[in-house]
Amino acid sequence: MTELGIGIGWRPEIAEAVEALPGVDWVEVVAENICADHLPDSLTRLRERGVTVVPHGVSLGLGGADRPDPARLAALGEKAVALGAPLVTEHIAFVRAGGPLTATPLLEAGHLLPVPRTRDALDVLCENVRIAQDALPVPLALENIAALIAWPGEEMTEGQFLAELVERTGVRLLIDVANLHTNHVNRGEDPARALSELPVEAIAYVHVAGGVERDGVWHDTHAHPVPREVLDVLADLASRVSPPGVLLERDDDFPPAEELAAELEAVRTTVGIRSAKAERVGTAHAHGALPYVPAPRRAPLLIGAGARVSGGPMPSGAPAVREVPEPAPQEGARQRLAVTQAALLSALVAGTPVPEGFDTRRIAVQSRALAAKRAGVVAKVAPELPEILGRGYRPAFLAYARSRPMTGGYRRDALDFVEHLLLAGRPEDPAARRRLTEWWQDRSGSRPPGRATRLVRAARHALVRR
Repeated sequence: MTELGIGIGWRPEIAEAVEALPGVDWVEVVAENICADHLPDSLTRLRERGVTVVPHGVSLGLGGADRPDPARLAALGEKAVALGAPLVTEHIAFVRAGGPLTATPLLEAGHLLPVPRTRDALDVLCENVRIAQDALPVPLALENIAALIAWPGEEMTEGQFLAELVERTGVRLLIDVANLHTNHVNRGEDPARALSELPVEAIAYVHVAGGVERDGVWHDTHAHPVPREVLDVLADLASRVSPPGVLLERDDDFPPAEELAAELEAVRTTVGIRSAKAERVGTAHAHGALPYVPAPRRAPLLIGAGARVSGGPMPSGAPAVREVPEPAPQEGARQRLAVTQAALLSALVAGTPVPEGFDTRRIAVQSRALAAKRAGVVAKVAPELPEILGRGYRPAFLAYARSRPMTGGYRRDALDFVEHLLLAGRPEDPAARRRLTEWWQDRSGSRPPGRATRLVRAARHALVRR
């Protein structure tokens, strides 16, 4: 497994600072934010210096009911090749629901939502992971996510779920210790138990990030300093295994470079405590840290007493095995998962009734958080909108989001939001409305206009001429 060292999430806002930070061995870039054939100059310079760059995807939705989109997989693979990356990473999450499996409109969450820890969900996830592994040119690692809400009727703990996923697919793990802390506060899950149950030898690297607690709910913001509690979880993990890499994530409210350097040093010190301990003990084997051997794509079936399915290497003297393909999940499993995920997402983004068994207060908190994230990302994707609308941007967008679920990406969301405002005759200021109309006209040409759309555009041209 690739030894990465200490790294930081590369973001355009801190690109210059990242290049100047001492002791950065590698960086991670959000895959959807770059183009394979036009890499940012900063990443090119880092690569020329020998800094490893790993693409981190956020849109595959491998935990969703649908099979992975071949186009998304191809794009992720192209970016891995362009960056010369030793692996790619994604999340154990679903990001969209609805569509053909449920005969309902496709809804986009714009966020990583938790997968139910059930047999149906695990079967679907395992097949989706194998599809992704076959399509990608480099190894895949998957990240555990933070969650505000818990699914009713779960059948496994997080550690058990991850352990079986690794056993059945051979996928590597990206363990986010901040997410373990988040789930401890929000869902009462013990990080130490999760670490004791998951196969730490499968860890490709580790994420560390900050957050904030409001009204008893921990928000994984990536916009605050890393708290002591998260470093404590990192120290616990480092006492069990020497992680190949540890990466600091920061996505917003970026501090001065000196603060980033101090956080990196705190991470390095926390992991280094374990390293000194390992030297005193003797070897990493004292902690059970064996070399990671990816499981075969086909699970061996043991013949004889105590038969079981296992994806790991067989012990010496084990009974003879014959290779059999692991069965794909029945379509009924995908159908059941699709229905439950669509119902949850619809409650979060479209205001439909909360499915039975969910905490309605937590659903409300998550719903508000999703709308706020949409507003923030759209403001970044289309910075002209808050400039044109001023203080009225955020309340107008949140009001729009309450009744208009996202059905495409954030750029489509920005266009739909502006169209919604203009059809309602807003904003009231004629100059602002004219600027907004011109902005919409400049960017809406990608959608083939129907008769109704042409009439709307004609009306807007008339507005511009006023």
